[in-house]
Amino acid sequence: MLSFVAMTASSQNPFVQTWYTSDPAPMVHGDRMYVYTGHDEDNADFFWMQEWRVYSTADMVNWQDHGSPLALESFSWADDRAWAAQTIERNGKFYWYICAHSNIKKGMAIGVAVSDSPTGPFRDAIGKPLFDNGSWDNIDPTVMIDDDGQAWLMWGNPRVYYAKLNKDMISFDGEVKQFDMTEEAFGSPSMDKREKGKKYKDSYVEGPWLNKRNGTYQLLYAAGGVPEHISYSTAPSPEGPWTYAGEIMPLCDTKSFTNHCGVADFKGHSYFFYHTGKLPGGGGFGRSVAVEEFKYNPDGSFPTIMPTDEGVKPIATFNPYTKVEAETMAFSKGIKTEQREAGKKLEVYVTDIHDGDYIKLQNVELGGTCPSKFSARVASGLRGGQIEVHIDSIKGTLLGTLQVPGTGGWDCWKTLSADFKAATTTLPRTADLYFVFRGRKGPKLFNFDWWEMK
Repeated sequence: MLSFVAMTASSQNPFVQTWYTSDPAPMVHGDRMYVYTGHDEDNADFFWMQEWRVYSTADMVNWQDHGSPLALESFSWADDRAWAAQTIERNGKFYWYICAHSNIKKGMAIGVAVSDSPTGPFRDAIGKPLFDNGSWDNIDPTVMIDDDGQAWLMWGNPRVYYAKLNKDMISFDGEVKQFDMTEEAFGSPSMDKREKGKKYKDSYVEGPWLNKRNGTYQLLYAAGGVPEHISYSTAPSPEGPWTYAGEIMPLCDTKSFTNHCGVADFKGHSYFFYHTGKLPGGGGFGRSVAVEEFKYNPDGSFPTIMPTDEGVKPIATFNPYTKVEAETMAFSKGIKTEQREAGKKLEVYVTDIHDGDYIKLQNVELGGTCPSKFSARVASGLRGGQIEVHIDSIKGTLLGTLQVPGTGGWDCWKTLSADFKAATTTLPRTADLYFVFRGRKGPKLFNFDWWEMK
């Protein structure tokens, strides 16, 4: 298992460190990449998952935490197992296809939530499951809108179910069907048709992801059994016939016996999302989302993609001369995020801050000169602490320190400012920025909502 000491030198995979996250589903909207994830509970001994989370970025390295705008409680029919999900936009609305245990027919079921914003608030779109037949097969939905406007929904373990969606995105056009799980299509036939003693080249398990490249349909999926790798099949139509195309991410030492992928193009780059168990305390039931950049082969097929601790490079600089949510970060140590309702919006903030914890932002556009003032919105129910602002490392050049006193409560927010003593210091045009938290050792110090430099 990686320690934070090992991970912080050059790594940013997993790219969320505040919570265990799983089953990443990327979606590009406007100038941001959104990733919708599951949430593995701390210290879990199974996939006891209760909510879904959202993260977004404009540069692929600094991710804003948008909290959890969707949970089991959002669905009156769901009572357990908030497993893999995917979101898609159509006509200005965002449809989040989920799976959860149904209290109606007592198996897993497919549901759908809707919102006017990629970050919510989301609500159950139909007040009942979209598909619920009492089977435990109904997990891991994937959705795609084809070039002709036809939307397709697929899901399933250990076989693939599929259906056309109507233009309303909340009902089916026709019946739910199943693919023929053959050796030619997925590397091996379904379990009940396998020959005893025969070694097959692969096998579909779960976690389908429907993609299209150069007119060819690609179905990516977790494969092979336990532990899982990622493979894919191709077809001339979403309905097949499918042909097994090989492995994408082979078995690797990811510290997780499952894997689940999603792919997306963003600002001229192609990205492959997956999960590992590499955060401290993580593992098969404490997974964490990660990402790699890749290039398709000339014929549109996938190359072999290996997991790395380094992750991806930034594709833009980060502007610090604006109001920045504190829950925006490239890497962190020790902290958590929480949320509170503010009208119809969720406000997310950084909490569980202790002495020596820190937040890192990468490739920050300082402009070559030191900012003169730093402001932050903070709250403390005890004695507070300090925010030290460094560049390049947690012990790098100190730009200044903000003193945070007790504010009268953990929800008693105050905006405080500090002048940077190093205002005349010449700085690199771009640098990594670190907020290092100091204070009494032991207790929680303060909560941190947003910051701004001038």
